[in-house]
Amino acid sequence: MENINWYPGHMKKTRELIQENLKLVDTVIEVIDARIPISSRNPVIDELIKGKRRIIALNKSDLADKRANELWMEHFRNSGYHAVAMNCMSGEGVQPLMKLLNAIQEEKNAGKLRRRPLRMMIVGIPNAGKSSLINRLTGKKSARTGNKPGVTRGKQWLNLGPEMQLLDTPGILWPKFEDPKAGENLAYTGSIKDEILDIATLAMHLTGVLSDRFPELLKQRYKLEALGETPLETMELIAAKRGFILSKERVDYERTGRTILDEFRSGAIGRITLEMPEDMV
Repeated sequence: MENINWYPGHMKKTRELIQENLKLVDTVIEVIDARIPISSRNPVIDELIKGKRRIIALNKSDLADKRANELWMEHFRNSGYHAVAMNCMSGEGVQPLMKLLNAIQEEKNAGKLRRRPLRMMIVGIPNAGKSSLINRLTGKKSARTGNKPGVTRGKQWLNLGPEMQLLDTPGILWPKFEDPKAGENLAYTGSIKDEILDIATLAMHLTGVLSDRFPELLKQRYKLEALGETPLETMELIAAKRGFILSKERVDYERTGRTILDEFRSGAIGRITLEMPEDMV
């Protein structure tokens, strides 16, 4: 897990794209994963955006702990940002976001004879939900979406109405993970392609985190009376409960790992937030 280091060439192009077009926009909408608000915020974006007005969209808030969502909203607002909790797949949070954008638009054109459109840029790491948010804002499938990170390509100007325009950009990761936990959290939530990871090992690490912090949710989901002494033993207990046993009583670690990851990502294990404001250094 310590060697996750993923920075394809198109990520470098995206950084250049943001730099080139930032001067054209009034406001930046940064989409992050509400389950990992620290790990899913790109420090490169922070560096590029700097003084621009910013809205933090905490997407997948329906999968995150409700109280944690409230604490993160308070944290971001106290830090000088606007913040909206969202579920971009269902559309929850879109109305409050549009109300906020309309208020910013009115403020921008206050006292002016000629009204100008509010121009926005939407940014975020792959798989954070940018494309789903764009489709909700425009009311149509303007951007491609997919379960795998890195689907969106190129640059698009999209109309949100007569007075609003949105610049979409592909997802952008950073050159390296200064904190290995950030890489792990991104892998847990699916922001790094599973194809480059060892699924069984990744799931074992996640099982360890859930065992330490959310043991009751883990026991309830997999009908375990007790967890194992180690994450590996807990995975083996889960495999036995689900019948993921190969010939000669061998545990199917790959299938067990995939199940744990899928059920964490879908919220089947429970509403879980892996990072809290007090975790920030």
